[in-house]
Amino acid sequence: MKRAPHTLCPRSPHLGTVARCAGVGAILPAAPPSTRPRLRPTGVRSGLLFDRRDWYRGAAAACLALLVAGGTARADEPTPLRIGFLGSYSGGAAAFGQETDTAIKIWMQQHGDTVAGRKIVLLRRDTQGQANIVRQEAAELVSRDKVELIAGIALTPEALAAATVSTPAHMPVLIVNAATKSILDHAPYLARFGFTTGQEVAPFGTWAVEHGFKTVYAIYTDYGPGLEAGRVFKKTFTEAGGKIVGEVKPPFTTPDYSPYLQRAKDAHPQAIFIFAPAAGHPVAFLKAYSDAGLNAQNMPVLATGDLADENEFDQLGDAALGMITVFDYSEAHDSPFNHEFVKAFYSAAPPGMRPEFTAVAAYDVMHAIYNVVAAQGGKLDPDKTMALLKGMHFESPRGPIAIDQNRDIVQNIYIRKVEKIGGKLQNVEFDTIPTVNDLGEPVK
Repeated sequence: MKRAPHTLCPRSPHLGTVARCAGVGAILPAAPPSTRPRLRPTGVRSGLLFDRRDWYRGAAAACLALLVAGGTARADEPTPLRIGFLGSYSGGAAAFGQETDTAIKIWMQQHGDTVAGRKIVLLRRDTQGQANIVRQEAAELVSRDKVELIAGIALTPEALAAATVSTPAHMPVLIVNAATKSILDHAPYLARFGFTTGQEVAPFGTWAVEHGFKTVYAIYTDYGPGLEAGRVFKKTFTEAGGKIVGEVKPPFTTPDYSPYLQRAKDAHPQAIFIFAPAAGHPVAFLKAYSDAGLNAQNMPVLATGDLADENEFDQLGDAALGMITVFDYSEAHDSPFNHEFVKAFYSAAPPGMRPEFTAVAAYDVMHAIYNVVAAQGGKLDPDKTMALLKGMHFESPRGPIAIDQNRDIVQNIYIRKVEKIGGKLQNVEFDTIPTVNDLGEPVK
């Protein structure tokens, strides 16, 4: 006789407990913490203490009532595919959650919510940008919610925290955005769909020299990704024949850039290279840059895309005009696929929100998830999932992308300039460095 699938009995907001009910697999409601049954002689009651068997009888009755009301469950009906999504939905990084939610909504509107017969159910968890919360939520998604995949992640510390759960649990995690190169080194069930710092900065140093920038003053924030950016840019820039005429490492907390820009001005470079976090730093930098009498004509800025995020342009204003940046995506990327994506994003996004790299990476993560589910006929195996991700390639709104054998992203890197198009600031791509791996090296 075929066994009917698990049936969800009425739940309290507390953790469900697996048990058997009338021959049917069921998830029974756990007793609330304040009323959990304690060991006590049968038939003895006192206040909130009661016999454990009484509670199970009541839960079993609830299951039977549900079966009577809903009819017999179909034995061949596939269970929903639960996917955990770890994102920042509150605090200073709440925009991450809004952007990724919008991208996921677009994907599911275009491709449906069922793959290989299994309905996709996303369980969103607010990380608040905190690694300790990521670790806790990831563990609960695995042990309590029984997810088969996890996606999301906004920052490097979050990715490292998720790895402490995914590795022992053999749980695939598809990273939207965490750029430190070493994240995947000891995390075999992580794959990256965003970018790495070196992937962008390494070719940028070479490109700068080839396009006439022979002397540069380097400014990079004193924390992991900033130090990596400074090290990589200096290496490729000097190897190509350029000269670093000075450098400074501002603190991670949003600084007053005035003294740093004065030092840069006094060094008389052809350009300033800057890497800084998107939150707060671009506004502070460009204010000091403008106050110092600098502009794109007398002191060009060479920066990573963090300094010219589309959703920061209203705050940056015209001081950003002429800034040359390197990144993997621009809203202005000229392809039919991206035009469709941008149109769909504006129709689904909160008012005033613009599409940028986070949204595109989330969209691509959903593409990859649907691919691995379809390829396995809806029956996911973690090792097969990771094997399928290696070598996966498809067209994205940012251009062609692939995941290599190291589970890292391979993609085009674009050189852009901030221009005003139709009264709106845009990162206009004017050069392409094709098929770059996580080290910043071209892939043949």
